[in-house]
Amino acid sequence: MKSYSYIVLLFIFWILLSGHLEPLLLVLGAASIALTAFLAQRMNVIDHESYPIHLTTKFPGFYLYLLKKILIANYNVVRRILGWRGAKISPQLIEIPQPLASDLAAVMYANSITLTPGTVTIGFSKEKLTIHALSDAAAEDIGSGEMAEEISKREFN
Repeated sequence: MKSYSYIVLLFIFWILLSGHLEPLLLVLGAASIALTAFLAQRMNVIDHESYPIHLTTKFPGFYLYLLKKILIANYNVVRRILGWRGAKISPQLIEIPQPLASDLAAVMYANSITLTPGTVTIGFSKEKLTIHALSDAAAEDIGSGEMAEEISKREFN
């Protein structure tokens, strides 16, 4: 089942990227995708962790949430760099609890924090995350646990 969904996804992706719908190119694209899927199957690299098809419908909402957080953080970092409205840089290390049960959700949490400008996850364990924050506001935002709630709300496990 995973191999078939992988093939369909690759074929749709290939059509979107190439934009060619001529029969010869479609056949050649299908052949290259079939070869790729065959080799991936032989190498045993397609599993539920490398291609989480069951989570596909949950990603778009989270990506929109993360995009909003990234844009807000970009604005705050630029304000601090340019010194607008008295915004100061106050770098700090904070430790926050890591409340998510599954490994996938915990890694998504740590990576989402790192993707947000002004914060970097520098330590990761099952119990806590160590974060470098550029400002007090960034530290408070991460410390609120809102991002962890967003991830757990979507049940990434």
